[in-house]
Amino acid sequence: GKQKKTRKFAVAKKIISKNDSRLKDNQKKAEEAEKKKAEEEKPKHVEQTPSALWFKYNTALGPPYHVLIDTNFINFSIKNKLEMCRSMMDCLYAKATPCVTDCVMAELEKLGSKYRVALRLAKDPRFIRLPCTHSGTYADDCIFNRACQHRCYIVATCDKDLRRRVRKVPGVPIMYISGRKYTIERMPEALGAPRT
Repeated sequence: GKQKKTRKFAVAKKIISKNDSRLKDNQKKAEEAEKKKAEEEKPKHVEQTPSALWFKYNTALGPPYHVLIDTNFINFSIKNKLEMCRSMMDCLYAKATPCVTDCVMAELEKLGSKYRVALRLAKDPRFIRLPCTHSGTYADDCIFNRACQHRCYIVATCDKDLRRRVRKVPGVPIMYISGRKYTIERMPEALGAPRT
């Protein structure tokens, strides 16, 4: 007669576990982990500190000083009725040459007719015009990169974010407006620095 087949109870279909390496998500995770491991094993690039630094002070800085000017520094100088070259000399007790990058000029041109006095001031023949080779007209990055590369400039800005960024770079003094006059921080002689 017929052979009796016993029914199998509680037999589930075989399912791949969620941690199986054949699943695409797990393959992606494994690839990312490998990339991360390879990046960690790469030799780290450590920036060489300039030989002119004596602790955090830059001994290469000396008169005539070159001052990198930001857009808002020009605007606030006009607002506070400060004549740039004379006020810088009052602060540093030495000849100071303001330097204006192409980005700052572009930003002033973008601001329109309201800031035409600032634009006319930036086109002063006493100011040194520095050409920019990078793309875009974002002056903060341009000034920060220039200050990092050369370390022979004083950065003049009233922008708190840019000042915070520049403070992380040793040997770059910062000039700003305080109490209707220019003050400077992180200068070896602390010439026109505010009394603390």
